[in-house]
Amino acid sequence: MPESESWEYSLYIPNDLRAVTVSRRTLRLILTMHGLIRLVDVAELLAAELVSNAVRHTKGPAALRVRWAVGVLRIGAWDTDPEPPDPPDAGEWDAGAEEGRGLVLVRACADGWGWHPLGAGENRGKYVWCELAAA
Repeated sequence: MPESESWEYSLYIPNDLRAVTVSRRTLRLILTMHGLIRLVDVAELLAAELVSNAVRHTKGPAALRVRWAVGVLRIGAWDTDPEPPDPPDAGEWDAGAEEGRGLVLVRACADGWGWHPLGAGENRGKYVWCELAAA
């Protein structure tokens, strides 16, 4: 499939830390099948951080969403918590800490990132995303 074609995948996952590994492996397969192997290592890191946050900090299910369009790979994680992510500033985080560096890594490795709340009532939650350019 040519890189110029757009595509999108969604993987719905339970609230289980094993979902991080499943998400990484699924993303690797998707990118390999679409000829985007050069993006795999960084994309896996970013997806793992987003999915890990979604699973660790919420009680409900989550989803990984991967989209390719116009030379940009967008990786996103949906979860049921409508609260915004709270990444520390680059100078505030402890490089030796076991936790708390996920969104710092996303901010450092991605070409862009953001989030937005979703719906109201039962469908509440948020979508946190990051992008990698093909260049």
